[in-house]
Amino acid sequence: MLYITRFVILFGGIFHLIFAVFHLFFWKIFHWQKDLSALSFVNRRIMHLLNFSLIFYFLTIAHISFFHGIELMETSLGVTFLLAVSLFWFLRMLAQIILFGITNKKSLFLTVLFVAGSILYLFPVIATP
Repeated sequence: MLYITRFVILFGGIFHLIFAVFHLFFWKIFHWQKDLSALSFVNRRIMHLLNFSLIFYFLTIAHISFFHGIELMETSLGVTFLLAVSLFWFLRMLAQIILFGITNKKSLFLTVLFVAGSILYLFPVIATP
């Protein structure tokens, strides 16, 4: 079971790398140069700051998942970390449903991804004796 949980944590690292790359392209994907121009200077900067912060968060979680997987499974701090990451994705899933609903295919797809992120980091906690 140790190998399976370690693999799940490594896959979680890949999951976070993908989200970091996705957020790097937010400016292009969501036409931020045009769409955010309607915001005030401060609010426009806040959007960029929040996105940069999420990119850093995703890269940090990926790094910890790749290089500290054993510690995540074998220490109380690691278990707390895994639960916190799982809770992050669970709350992100709830926010997705509340703010965007799940009737749109893209929103439903993202909701499923966020549930997957939550499960990826909850599974090692449940599966490790």
